[in-house]
Amino acid sequence: MFDGARLRKLRKEHGLTMRDFGAKFSLAESTISGYENGSRKPDLETIDKFASFFDVSVDYLMGRTIVPSVPSETNLSFFGGPDKYTPDEIEEMEAALERYREMKRRAAQQVNRNK
Repeated sequence: MFDGARLRKLRKEHGLTMRDFGAKFSLAESTISGYENGSRKPDLETIDKFASFFDVSVDYLMGRTIVPSVPSETNLSFFGGPDKYTPDEIEEMEAALERYREMKRRAAQQVNRNK
C-alpha cells in the first residue's frame, strides 16, 4: 500500500510545497494532498516517477521497507566498489566465483544423473 506519509516527508525534506512538487509531474496540489493524506492512491507509473525523483526505491514508497534506497549498479560505494579492492583480492574473488560455478555445474550434473 502506498505510504503517503513517506511522500510528504520526502517532499518536505526537499523543500517543496505540494504545488511545486505537483507541478513537476503535471499534478494538481489537491492530487498531491490526496496522495499524502491517503484519500487518493497514485498509479504504479506515478509511484515509479516519484521514486526516481527522490532517488528512493518504489518499495520504500510502498511501505515495504524502511530503507529509502538500495545501491544501484552505478553507485557501488555502499559495497566498497571494485576500486576498493587490491588486485590480489580481486583475483581471489574471481577464483572463488569460478569454484562456485564449478560446484554448481557438478551439482546440476548429479541431479540430472539421478533422474
